[in-house]
Amino acid sequence: MQLSSQQRLANLSQGDVSAVIQMAWEDRTTFETIYERVGLSEPEVIRLMRAELNPSSFRLWRMRMKGRATKHRALRSTEMKFDDHTIADHRRANC
Repeated sequence: MQLSSQQRLANLSQGDVSAVIQMAWEDRTTFETIYERVGLSEPEVIRLMRAELNPSSFRLWRMRMKGRATKHRALRSTEMKFDDHTIADHRRANC
């Protein structure tokens, strides 16, 4: 049985919520990596950010993320030499 989007969000611990917020703000961590780490899709991350951030902070984040090539692996340039998995692991360890 697969969980609904609301159930997945409700089942996150405070540490997981904090980690998702950190990864979402990080330019180099893709939404695909967030999905692999926590199981939240891009729309679910957006929903979480809307619920957890102040309205003005959420608007700033959305403006920052809109059209940002680094947040999607498929849009990245081949010259980008960083590994977002390593960055996500580092962020997760610091929670």
